[in-house]
Amino acid sequence: MMNSMQIPLVHIRTPTYKRGQELERCLKSLQKQTWQNWVCDVYDDDPEGSAQLTCDRIQDERIFYTQNNPQKFASRNIDACFSMHNPHQADYFAVVEDDNFLLPEFMEENIKICMRERVNLVLRNQLIEFATATPDARVSSFGILDSSLVEKQYMPDEFHLSLISGIGVSNGGLFWSSVLKNSLEIGYDCTATLQEYMRTFSVAEPIFVAMKPLAVWAENGEDTLRDIGSTGSYLRKELDAKRAIQILQRQAWKQANAEMKDTYLQSDAFAFSRTKRAAGLLKSLNDLSVLTELPFRQTVELILRGTLIRLAGRTSGDFQDFVASRGRA
Repeated sequence: MMNSMQIPLVHIRTPTYKRGQELERCLKSLQKQTWQNWVCDVYDDDPEGSAQLTCDRIQDERIFYTQNNPQKFASRNIDACFSMHNPHQADYFAVVEDDNFLLPEFMEENIKICMRERVNLVLRNQLIEFATATPDARVSSFGILDSSLVEKQYMPDEFHLSLISGIGVSNGGLFWSSVLKNSLEIGYDCTATLQEYMRTFSVAEPIFVAMKPLAVWAENGEDTLRDIGSTGSYLRKELDAKRAIQILQRQAWKQANAEMKDTYLQSDAFAFSRTKRAAGLLKSLNDLSVLTELPFRQTVELILRGTLIRLAGRTSGDFQDFVASRGRA
């Protein structure tokens, strides 16, 4: 449903934390959009409210500032940006983290795809920025989806198979309609990275993957690990996260039909190499019939790693509830 002006309104959500220079670049990339009917809510997780100065300096009435109280930390702040709450009565949504930015045609081209393909969900390819906020900052000539997905419309069960060999969605590449049937908000305390795997599994209607990169993702995950909900050693956190991913991979494989499984290794629906697909099947303990696809030593290592994850990794009841709520029997 369009807003009252019949000109689609795009609602951008921007989580931020003490990155004024990057935030300013992010917000100015919105101002450079060829599609100008947008609003942006900035959600500042800094208890001192430092992002307000940046928002005030830009002086754009389409930008609204909110200071989180209480502090949400990175993963919750990002996840809340995928809420189905629609205070501006917008038609489309996207999340642009403070250190990321958009290329000028991002909104316009995604709206065109939604209308042309009659889909409510688009995954847009992104370029990668290395060494963000340093003199060595540079943007890649390739997109993060180039070696995993292809340009097409995926049905949900087919798209979920991208979890076998990759991560699936990237938060900053998602663009969705207000009539999307299911929420992309996870509501589970975990790292922002695990949320992307879970968000991939949450896709419940057709999704169009657009391979032309029209956004830029900053590769600086170590700077944004202000996640909560997991305590203990690094090894424990890694095992638990990998176990959660393994469960999602196994559930995705379980829900795929026989034809999808039979053709997974050579299907042109994905850009993964055949060996990467086989490695994913082995490590997730989904299909051991691909034993001959990889060297013997690598095969044994993958099966042992997968078995260790299955035996030693732990997940909470909340995670199991999430899987049950998103999956199907």
